[in-house]
Amino acid sequence: MILLKFEKRDIVLIVGIFLVILGITQYVPFHYSIIIGILVYFGIKLYVGKRTQSIQRDVGEGICMECGSSVSNKKCPVCDSIEE
Repeated sequence: MILLKFEKRDIVLIVGIFLVILGITQYVPFHYSIIIGILVYFGIKLYVGKRTQSIQRDVGEGICMECGSSVSNKKCPVCDSIEE
């Protein structure tokens, strides 16, 4: 499940989409540009949410500071196998 909670950086996104809406009102009617702006906002939020989940799933418990691989069971699979 993707959470679309409001964050502080969303204000920048809203302002940017508002400027896009103002820019495209020259070419399309205002109500269509509002719909396009809303679709862009939720499209970006969904993309960022999926990307964040993907990163959290890949990272797992953390990242090894030596080699950069993901840590599982509080051990690095690469560095701990070299030591043995």
